Amino acid sequence: MSRRRTPKLPSWLPIDPYILALLATVLLAALLPASGTAAQVAGGASTGAVALVFFLYGARLSTREALDGLRHWRLHLTVLTATFVAFPLLGLAASQGLQPLMLTPELAAGLLFLCMVPSTIQSSIAFTSMARGNVPAAICAGSFSSLAGIVLTPLLAALLLGAGAGGFSADSLLKIVLQLLAPFLAGQLLRRWVGGLLARHKQALGLVDRGSILLVVYTAFSEGMVQGVWHQVTPARLGALLGVEALLLAAMLTLTWLGAKRLGFGRADRVAIQFAGSKKSLAAGLPMAAVLFGAQASLAVLPLMLFHQMQLMVCAVIAKRRGGDAEASEPPASTGSRTPDRRVPEPTGL
Repeated sequence: MSRRRTPKLPSWLPIDPYILALLATVLLAALLPASGTAAQVAGGASTGAVALVFFLYGARLSTREALDGLRHWRLHLTVLTATFVAFPLLGLAASQGLQPLMLTPELAAGLLFLCMVPSTIQSSIAFTSMARGNVPAAICAGSFSSLAGIVLTPLLAALLLGAGAGGFSADSLLKIVLQLLAPFLAGQLLRRWVGGLLARHKQALGLVDRGSILLVVYTAFSEGMVQGVWHQVTPARLGALLGVEALLLAAMLTLTWLGAKRLGFGRADRVAIQFAGSKKSLAAGLPMAAVLFGAQASLAVLPLMLFHQMQLMVCAVIAKRRGGDAEASEPPASTGSRTPDRRVPEPTGL
């Protein structure tokens, strides 16, 4: 029987290679932005790429795994509350407080949108494993968050951003249904037949996922360059954005850890709640932003891209420290005893 490998993260402070690819894509859009007919072709390809990403997302996300975790409903409700209630409220206060003096309305909207994005799956599992937390709970919590985000993120954007994200207009709702919800549901329905094929070619399909998102980023930033919006991103505004994102991350890491303790969760569950409830999914957020923000997507996705790298660096340090503390507190194994199996189920979804 083949062994499933635990997802690994570097022990030092990494720069995510995918972030480097995203930055290279932004640079390409700055030097060679698509315009005219090329912009129309890129826009059509980007629309198809978003639909493809959410189809694959739906086809790989195990609904059964999520439903199996319903017995731990208090933990999942805590994560969902942190992701879709506490985070947006903090983001609303921050975005309103920083504009117009420090952030433009577009950057403030992007900051608020970041706070509405669902949690990650794979990195939540990896960090929970490193910290010796409840890995099955992290898998289910990430799955629940991703499923809920398909509906809750657009609804929250319409409620809190209003016209800035298209509101509840018939056009924006049709885009959400056709580009996000319909492909996702199609993937879920066809999972029974295509799930095995996707599992066998996971590495190649991962490249398709990431390539599709890079196309979305190139199209959004090209449009921003053509419209001349990037003169709004001054060093002072970028510094303010990074500062408030650092405070948001620190607040959510503290709130999820101490709040879970106050609610009576044990250490392993608190670890899962902290990592699943404090992080945001770049893979889900970028395509959603392209649909919801349209021409303003280039500035709207900048806060999410910066936050993604920040959360990886900070959570890598916290997970390593918590894992070391847990290992030090474990009693030494007796002679002849077996080391507990800490293998982690292979993560599903993006």
